[in-house]
Amino acid sequence: MRFDRLVLCLLVAGAPLGIAPAEAQVRGKTTALLAVSWQPAFCETRPDKPECRSQTADRFDASHFTLHGLWPMRSNYCGVSQADIEADKAGKWTSLPSVELTPETKAALDRVMPGTQSALERHEWIKHGTCTGQSQQDYFADALALMDELNASPVANLFARNVGQVVTAAAVQNAFDESFGKDASRRVKMRCERDGDRRIITELTIGLGATAAKAPLATRIQAAGGTKFDCDEGVVDGVGLQ
Repeated sequence: MRFDRLVLCLLVAGAPLGIAPAEAQVRGKTTALLAVSWQPAFCETRPDKPECRSQTADRFDASHFTLHGLWPMRSNYCGVSQADIEADKAGKWTSLPSVELTPETKAALDRVMPGTQSALERHEWIKHGTCTGQSQQDYFADALALMDELNASPVANLFARNVGQVVTAAAVQNAFDESFGKDASRRVKMRCERDGDRRIITELTIGLGATAAKAPLATRIQAAGGTKFDCDEGVVDGVGLQ
């Protein structure tokens, strides 16, 4: 049988070819991304942000992942006025409508999302949260629950105990698999940026799939499709601008 016909038959039958990219071999479909920052590194790139000017070594975000956002795939600004869209795109986040949360959720969000000092939560709701079909309270409570699981995992422990050191992609991937099951790491992308002569880890984006409401983070990761991990290694930055 000719090779091209063999390939076609294998594709139709759903058989693995062994020549596809690794990420394509992971079953599932990514319906949302959990974007988390390593805040000291983020602040190296945005030192004038209020949350960066106020950072301290004993604050939560010095040694834990922080919430950037929970993003439904390929959906932005659902039911949002054009005026708010324009204000958001112009970075005028403090002019956006305030987010209404319970006092407990607001306090938790201020801790895990230090960007609330720059009205990041207003931007995240307007651009992403409005497309989830959830209330503001449920949207942020959901994101906070996922962050609690991530920050209690070996992934967070790996970063916390290696502040100031280089961490490899393999180490991060192993920690994800240990934390959230086999091949969890193949649903994760790591972003690094240059900072002088260093390359620092600034963000992770974690693929999530469609699951039952309030499913554990591991279940949601396992339901996602694959992606390319990207950065091969970077420094886990500590508090203080270099």
